[in-house]
Amino acid sequence: MRKTRLALAAVAASVVALSGCQGVFGGGDDSDSDGPIVLGMLAPTSGSSSSIGPYMTDGAKLAIDEINAKGGVLGRKLKLNVQDDACDPKTASTAANKLVAAGVTMSVGGYCSSATLPTLSVFNKADIPMVIPAANSADLVKQHLPNVFLINGTGVQQAQAATTWLSKQKAKRVALVDDSNSYSTDIAKRTKTDIAKTHGMKTVLHESVNAGESDYSSNVHDIVAAHPDFVYWTGYYQEGGLIIRQLRQAGYHGKVMVGDGSVDGKLISIAGTKQAQGVYATMTETPDTLKGAGDWVASYKKKFGSEPGPYSPQSYDAVRVAAKAIKDAGSTDGKKIEAALMKIDGFPLFSGPLKFTSDHTLTQGGFVVLQVSGTKFDLADDLKD
Repeated sequence: MRKTRLALAAVAASVVALSGCQGVFGGGDDSDSDGPIVLGMLAPTSGSSSSIGPYMTDGAKLAIDEINAKGGVLGRKLKLNVQDDACDPKTASTAANKLVAAGVTMSVGGYCSSATLPTLSVFNKADIPMVIPAANSADLVKQHLPNVFLINGTGVQQAQAATTWLSKQKAKRVALVDDSNSYSTDIAKRTKTDIAKTHGMKTVLHESVNAGESDYSSNVHDIVAAHPDFVYWTGYYQEGGLIIRQLRQAGYHGKVMVGDGSVDGKLISIAGTKQAQGVYATMTETPDTLKGAGDWVASYKKKFGSEPGPYSPQSYDAVRVAAKAIKDAGSTDGKKIEAALMKIDGFPLFSGPLKFTSDHTLTQGGFVVLQVSGTKFDLADDLKD
């Protein structure tokens, strides 16, 4: 928590320092064009995860406006091209090709891992670097593509955070439930592996459900029959909310935890406010839990007239990382930008100082545990000052 607070002060200072007209974003040897540098963003603006799309796009727009107000990058303005991926692989592939055809310099989007995966090759073939703000399945970096960079904690790091919290809560019998998608199964499998290494705790059930169903009573029956004292749901909020509601209706009184794809107010409304109370979540910090982010939140609210939400900070940071890499490369050439991204060392993000690993992931995941209180997720009681 202390690292996060110190990092936030550095973020605020860097936004000023990194947006000087002839400073970090000024000069350079790029001669591709005098027009705007276009960043592409794939985000869900339709489908079951559509509530996340505006948070991501608005976070990115805020960063772009701040940078442009100070002169832009390499003497040119930034511009955002948003395409809906609907968290659907086929839709995402089509949307990625649209961004390539539009001539974007970099991609700063990606929420659902299953939808982001097929876009990797599309952008790689076009030499377009990707700074992915939200999607975090380990499958995204398995191909070791030179253009793919993640600024959200990975499934490896989330599983470790989950297992640590389960142990802290003295869980003995854990049921893991995923939605059969890449992101969800990755976290569940890794958590199962970590649990097997933890003394006094075991996985009593690993259940996979079909996303998009309206009734999970059969799965809920299996979960309850396994007699867990902790259930960890690693999928998205639509199904998660329904499963929580049906678990409580079936008489399950144990603890429940969800993964970061379920951190949304809609999970609470779907589950029912009473049934959702006390539900834990593994999540990189949200605007509600970021200490010292008051000025940033105020700027967001002033511009958009609403509160920032999950992945607003990460999308804001994705644009800032992209801008820094373009400036450092002195060019919009994809290969030069990729090399510049790998050289970043200590650039302040909301999650802490940025330095990419050899796998193009964060050196530190930045996961905390949230807990439902009333109608929102807040920092878990045990983590509050």
